[in-house]
Amino acid sequence: MKNFSLPVGWRYVSLLDLVDVIGGVAYNPNDITNKGIRIVRGGNIQDNIVKLKDDDVYLPLSYKNDNNSLYKGDIVLVASTGSVEALGRTATVWEDMKDVQIGAFLRILRPKQKQYAAFISAWLSSDHYLKYIKQVAKGTSINNIGQTHLQGFKIPIPLESEIDSISHVYSSLSSKIALNRAINRNLEALAKQLYDYWFVQFDFPDENGRPYKSSGGKMVWNEVLKREVPEGWNCKTINEIESCIITGKTPPTADEMNYGGTIPFITIDDIRQSLFVYSTERTLSKKGADSQMKKYLPKGSLCCSCIGTVGIIGFVGKKSQTNQQINSIIFHEDFHREFLFFSLKMYFQYANAKTGNILSNMNKEEFSAIKMMYPSIDLLKTFHNLVMPLFQQIDSNIVELQCLIKQRDELLPLLMNGQVTIE
Repeated sequence: MKNFSLPVGWRYVSLLDLVDVIGGVAYNPNDITNKGIRIVRGGNIQDNIVKLKDDDVYLPLSYKNDNNSLYKGDIVLVASTGSVEALGRTATVWEDMKDVQIGAFLRILRPKQKQYAAFISAWLSSDHYLKYIKQVAKGTSINNIGQTHLQGFKIPIPLESEIDSISHVYSSLSSKIALNRAINRNLEALAKQLYDYWFVQFDFPDENGRPYKSSGGKMVWNEVLKREVPEGWNCKTINEIESCIITGKTPPTADEMNYGGTIPFITIDDIRQSLFVYSTERTLSKKGADSQMKKYLPKGSLCCSCIGTVGIIGFVGKKSQTNQQINSIIFHEDFHREFLFFSLKMYFQYANAKTGNILSNMNKEEFSAIKMMYPSIDLLKTFHNLVMPLFQQIDSNIVELQCLIKQRDELLPLLMNGQVTIE
């Protein structure tokens, strides 16, 4: 690994000398329950945070190990994976998560001195670290990070008088980023709670303002859906609700002039990263995007992955295009937006749970033909007006997040190499 030229008084220290390495829990799949100790795996490690998910595994309390729980300052490492992209990915724990433990393919890097936690986290979020770890730990089918790999990564440590100020900058920015993400999760959860109350439990307000089903509202059998629904509700396909459905396409990759512009080119991984997609791993030039004019998606369109991993759903943050793995809905009626978002999420969660597998392929015709119950338009409009401000706040927070991440990522390399100092 190539070292940086350090300021006077700085020194290189092995990562392994700065942290204790704690292994994850191996468990019997037959012990999985629906409550207890939450186990995080490689898919939970995103954007330098531990992202809790609806499909997380739970184990009985007998598996609880306090040393394996997550505490503020811990850094979670993806140490073994078949995906080179995920190898070495890290997440910093910004608050205690005592009822969360790591799975067998992860490791906890617990700083031996707490004041170094933010500084170590900053380095393990850098391109410099990721380039190193992928080079030394990449395997043929399974990629593993061992003790020697951690020993080989050297971190430049500043003078004691400088470590606190650098850590403070990183911690402040990262804490604000983590806070914004937590707020967004809570806002989405609040909107989903209302959706569940109205469209799953059927306790939307009746004409007297009372919860419909709990107050004796009439339920009727729907033969298509094979279930009881409130009287007056019917069944519609996605295409009958919103007819403008666009399947993405990839411009010819042989022409490099099609790429590298300012137009986001959304893939499944981009949707995983953010509910509203503004920035993407790859971008299209105007030439590349204009070569497929009918594939443009306006802000607010709903994207759903339909090939590979099916059912990853998010919104377009700015005018974009997607690849062919994604079907998108361009809305004619805004009041359908949040309703379809939650309805599709529930549809795919139920389908995956019912089959025991993750659906792997769904073409445009199959996606368009998905059937779901359809309430009255007045109720949809009321729901939209209630939850729309929550989604607008999420959208605004994501824009702020991107600015904070840009500031952090541009400032930190200068701070960590001693090129910029804080007075």
